[in-house]
Amino acid sequence: MPSNSAAHPLATGPRRGAPEGRPAMLLKLYSALVLVLDIVVLVVRCFLSIGQAAFELVVPPKEKSVAGEVVLITGTGHGMGRELAVKYAALGAKPVLVDIDEKGNAETARLIADLTGKKAPTFKCDVSDREAVLALAGKVRAEAGDVTVLVNNAGIMPTHPLLKHSPQEIKKIFDINVMAHFWMLEAFLPSMIQKNHGHVVALSSMAGTMGLSNLVPYCASKFAVRGLMEAISEELREDARINNVKFTTICPYMVDTGLCEKPRIKFPSILGMLGPSEAADEIITAMRRNYHEVSIPRTLLNINNVCRVFPVKVCLLIKDFLDSGVEAV
Repeated sequence: MPSNSAAHPLATGPRRGAPEGRPAMLLKLYSALVLVLDIVVLVVRCFLSIGQAAFELVVPPKEKSVAGEVVLITGTGHGMGRELAVKYAALGAKPVLVDIDEKGNAETARLIADLTGKKAPTFKCDVSDREAVLALAGKVRAEAGDVTVLVNNAGIMPTHPLLKHSPQEIKKIFDINVMAHFWMLEAFLPSMIQKNHGHVVALSSMAGTMGLSNLVPYCASKFAVRGLMEAISEELREDARINNVKFTTICPYMVDTGLCEKPRIKFPSILGMLGPSEAADEIITAMRRNYHEVSIPRTLLNINNVCRVFPVKVCLLIKDFLDSGVEAV
């Protein structure tokens, strides 16, 4: 009589549907424990980060020194760019003035000389022209040294309905408001990365956080600036060798620089137009505290983020209530 093993050759192997072996079960248990531990660590770190942020609302981070830093600012011929240049100079930095307006730029240099007794180098440059920006980098390096703080401030803001914009005007908005940021980063970021020391400040806008009528191309360009800054910051964050090149995005509401020709403000006591000097103070403070993104006034960005949690209709109701924006020109 044949044995069972002869009649059934597979009888000695594992049966289909049989329990898994002990090593496989232990491996699954270990993986589950590791996952739970990772989640616990993540939750703890998240709460610590929230606690730190709450603490810094009461006790802001110490402002780092900018003395001796080579600070290149675009759009220094007037307005906020001029105020930034003068205030950085007063803090002991070495401002480099860049504008297409030579006369205005010279006036800014004179103000700095009167204040500090030192001459600030001035350069005429169309920052929307890549070749001009790359040539500028060589001139700046030869005269002032490597740029350690880059403030991309230059921008334009035509105000009329989208279909009233010419194709040339839309292209110009993006060339100055967006592409110039790419060319300036291409020219000046490599030396910051090489030295693991530097700071890039980009002027976006609250119009880069929400859509506004009569500002469609401008809004799109400022959304692009925020995306650029968030992405380049993340790209460098993932490289452990680069931990001291910082990025700060600024989202002003309305600043009296001449760009807002016909502002519409329902509650000026709450959302009034700021002066360029006040805005420049906020920008420099945000940079010196290494803030990632700041609105001017600071509460606006937080309010906007909270509103995004609610249905779109709620956001529109709040926007209609505030009734702020710009009229077409």
